[in-house]
Amino acid sequence: MSTQKRKHKRNGEAGYSLLEILIVLAIMGLLATMVAPRLFTQLDKSKITAAKAQAKSLRLALDAYKLDTGSYPNSTEGLTVLIKAPQNNNGTWYGPYLDGDALPNDPWNNAFVYEAPELDGNGRELSPHVISLGADNAPGGTGSNADVSS
Repeated sequence: MSTQKRKHKRNGEAGYSLLEILIVLAIMGLLATMVAPRLFTQLDKSKITAAKAQAKSLRLALDAYKLDTGSYPNSTEGLTVLIKAPQNNNGTWYGPYLDGDALPNDPWNNAFVYEAPELDGNGRELSPHVISLGADNAPGGTGSNADVSS
């Protein structure tokens, strides 16, 4: 008879009640609503940091291109001259200046925008700009939608 009492006692205490499971789920949901916004903020910050690093890398590749060819690419050539020789190559292109077969996209999977340099008042070439248009892929914006430039 003592084994039947033990068996009956175990069956009554085995497992979790529905109320206990609901309480645990409510606590987990509350924690998730408190932590998730902070995690997404950090994700946006990391994408902005990555976009700055990629734009700087492209700018360094453009500087190497200029050292070889004597000038930065024009607006028509754009960034593609960093991986593929331009049509009017006069033997000074020693690229590719980037690894891979394609230009990298920004962290939001959009293409970087290249702004060819202008000439200053003395006829010297100013620096080009490599820009990521941010999460919204449109000029301007704030936060993660802000433009990131080299």
